[in-house]
Amino acid sequence: MLTTSPYTITWEKLPDDFVLPDDPVDNINQPALAAALTESLLLAGKLPETALTPTNYGICATLNGKIVVKAPDWAYIPHISVNRSEVIRSYTPRLQGEIPTLVLEFLSDTEGGEYSVKQTYPPGKFFFYEQILQVLNYGIFQPDTGVLELYRLSENQQYRLESPNEQGRFWIPEMQLFLGVGPGSRENRQGNWLRWWDEQGNLLLWASERVEMERQRVEQERLRAEQERLRAERLAAQLRAAGIEPDDILE
Repeated sequence: MLTTSPYTITWEKLPDDFVLPDDPVDNINQPALAAALTESLLLAGKLPETALTPTNYGICATLNGKIVVKAPDWAYIPHISVNRSEVIRSYTPRLQGEIPTLVLEFLSDTEGGEYSVKQTYPPGKFFFYEQILQVLNYGIFQPDTGVLELYRLSENQQYRLESPNEQGRFWIPEMQLFLGVGPGSRENRQGNWLRWWDEQGNLLLWASERVEMERQRVEQERLRAEQERLRAERLAAQLRAAGIEPDDILE
């Protein structure tokens, strides 16, 4: 692979009359997978107000005067420098904010070119993220098998396939979070999900999981209160059997 781009790259705002692709998502699970990633970041306070987590949304660059738009299944842009009203249709890095920290593609039965290193116009996704946008972290996730590949941009501006830690997770230093795969159930889907963990190994929960944890906490408190009531009743019965009224002890 080339270490330098064959293109002259400029960062220009997408013209208002530019017709964006209106292709449907490849798989019904893709919106759910993306929403789960954003939700847990938001609930954990890990999503700054100026951050953007687009789903199937155009990220643009102009190559030799021709606009290229790629729409990753999910991306994390740490900071946009313009009003959100200016990035409703698309986003141009450098011009409207920072380069995405992480881009994710979800594999489906339809081959979408997630591994394409095609350099001629229009370039493939892999080449575009690596050589044009120079996204630091590029993940390719297979929901059916639960396999996550993470590529990280090396010092020579080429993607290197990373190895997960002992828990099967990848450290994303720019986000101070681990990204990995875990089982789960939400939106009537059971299976493999991309999940976040903090530096201490704590899972960033979904809203439904937080609700379930609160339900379990309330239930545990109810059980403890019930156990305490039964213990008090047994003690009172033992005292009465010994000819002692519990109220007398309290007095």
